Amino acid sequence: MLTLRPYQQAAVSASLEHFKNSKSPAVLALPTGAGKSIIIAKLTELAKGRVLILAHVKELVEQNFEKYKMLQDDAGIFSAGLNKKETENKVLFASIQSVFNAKDRFFENFNLLIIDECHRVGQDPASQYHQVIQKLKDNNKSLCILGLTATPYRLDLGWIYEYHYHGEIRSRESKFFKKCIYEIPIEFLIKEKYLTQPIKINSPVSGYDFSKLQKVIGRMYSPQEIENVLIEQHGLTPILIDNLKNITTQYKRQGVMIFTASIRHAREILRLFERNEVRLITGDTPHSDRDMIITDFKEKRFTYLINVSVLTTGFDAPHVDLIAILRPTESLSLYQQIIGRGLRLAQNKEECLILDYTGQDYDIFSPEIGKDKPISQAEIVEVKCPLCLHPNKFWGIKNKEGEIEEHFGRRCKGAKEEIEGTITPCPYLFRYKVCPNCGTENDIAARECSHCNQYLLDMEKQLKEARSTKDAHVMRVDSMSFKETFDKKQGLRLSIFYYDIEGNSLQESYSFKDEIEQKVFYFNFVRLHHTMPGHTKLIRSIKEFEAQCDFFKIPKYIIAKKLKNDWKITEKFFDYNERN
Repeated sequence: MLTLRPYQQAAVSASLEHFKNSKSPAVLALPTGAGKSIIIAKLTELAKGRVLILAHVKELVEQNFEKYKMLQDDAGIFSAGLNKKETENKVLFASIQSVFNAKDRFFENFNLLIIDECHRVGQDPASQYHQVIQKLKDNNKSLCILGLTATPYRLDLGWIYEYHYHGEIRSRESKFFKKCIYEIPIEFLIKEKYLTQPIKINSPVSGYDFSKLQKVIGRMYSPQEIENVLIEQHGLTPILIDNLKNITTQYKRQGVMIFTASIRHAREILRLFERNEVRLITGDTPHSDRDMIITDFKEKRFTYLINVSVLTTGFDAPHVDLIAILRPTESLSLYQQIIGRGLRLAQNKEECLILDYTGQDYDIFSPEIGKDKPISQAEIVEVKCPLCLHPNKFWGIKNKEGEIEEHFGRRCKGAKEEIEGTITPCPYLFRYKVCPNCGTENDIAARECSHCNQYLLDMEKQLKEARSTKDAHVMRVDSMSFKETFDKKQGLRLSIFYYDIEGNSLQESYSFKDEIEQKVFYFNFVRLHHTMPGHTKLIRSIKEFEAQCDFFKIPKYIIAKKLKNDWKITEKFFDYNERN
């Protein structure tokens, strides 16, 4: 009899409810160690008709199969790596490589497809996963598809699904998986003692300095980039390993996993240990040797297991109680996967020590928000949408009192699911550009107007076009100042002056005499300049403005056009693209 934890039962219930109303592919987002194989086993037991469970490595195939055997016996394995090609069972646990090469009759009569580590299902229709899925759907148009993953965000693809059940749009691009139907945070599992507490040790030695690596959104560091940094700092490696050994001995660690950057780096580290206390696994390690090494490690025949990018998923050794990170990680998701190798519960294990020798500032409890940190002092902040009140998670800056001074969000992520499968995103834009044709506010990355389809020039093209026009002036803004002035009728107004590096200036002025003028100021200045876009309160006087003047950003460029004898500012460009 298999007893599910409350959150595991919630994941099962969410899956059943989803497929009762929809046949769109869905995702369960569960941290490493949450017991995905138990959830798979329960769903498989409850499913009507035949079920296929796919995984990308034989270890996961076997692990999921063993958990299912605790419930039922009517399951088979279809995996060349496990030397089994069973096909007649109601439930089949299989490797994607083996199924891809299966004969056509294999794909008949499956009602449910479950994909473990489903973040590996990309967008390429020619991939193994998509070809297998198509063959299954050709035999059953009503096939239900459920993916499970601890990392629903990929560097190259972004979020692997479109909509989160908490009412949030995660991707406006079409994705294979349409909806995340259940998620549980790693912090909850640790707090409730379903996972071991991670403790980060501040090492008494300096780590590697990877600050020279150029982080490019959407790609991983190249092996050569990392190698160049490590070769420059090769003298540090013996010092770091001595520190690791001392902590392992001092705190009586049972199992240590070492994550390295390259095969050369791993072999360098290997030579610093006694032969009987360490093993190395790389992508080139023969399968038979790899199986033997993993078995010996699980049976505690040696202490240190070095690996190069092969044991971040599909590996289960609960006794691991120290994780040593000696390679840079490109994303929070990958970092959490690495730490997760040491968070499973085990006998005589009270915590898992984390030694990060890379100097990276990752917090494993932070939610993945799908954007790189724009500046070093940024942290995740919650910003409510003034239109739909959705609590957005953006990068932002807080002051010493913990108040948000600035955030870098572009648009509200909130959405409503009107009818099952029909998602209506909140239209609110925190930052925007206005269509010159119809005046509609558009996302700052939009290439055409969402209302009239007018082509929207990007900043560089608009600046180039303005520079070629006699009646336009382009200014690279160096500073901004404010001053009380008077209009022709001696009415008090606020004048805002923009200066370039040579001291030349352009200005704009606003009155606060009534609510209409206050709204003009809000839409033409406050919404564009405020460091907290979404700030909805009208500023009703110059005195109120002066109290808040530190919260207004300086534009990077402005464009002004000649009107009679004056210049009128018509466009402002901020450094959104640099920070978002």
